[in-house]
Amino acid sequence: MSKLAQLVSEDRRLAILRILEGSAEYRANLFLIQRMLASIGHSASMDTINTDLAWLAEQGLLALETVGGVGIPQLLSRGLDVACGRANSPGVARPMPD
Repeated sequence: MSKLAQLVSEDRRLAILRILEGSAEYRANLFLIQRMLASIGHSASMDTINTDLAWLAEQGLLALETVGGVGIPQLLSRGLDVACGRANSPGVARPMPD
């Protein structure tokens, strides 16, 4: 993986965590996540997003659930800490200060 591809992946994973942070009950469906990512410059396929979600779940940052055939990730407390910059996770970009 090139350095640019690595940085894009890390930033996209942070963006997913931040989308969930701002969502009701810290949950959002895959279609909404894809649209939100596109709105901030991360045009990603469902395969890419599913891969990121599985990776984030393996890291203990979110939990995955499927309802009616639609994936719905939910942010876990460690994922919230990473999204807010209170904790670091290799493979996820660190948020910039506001």
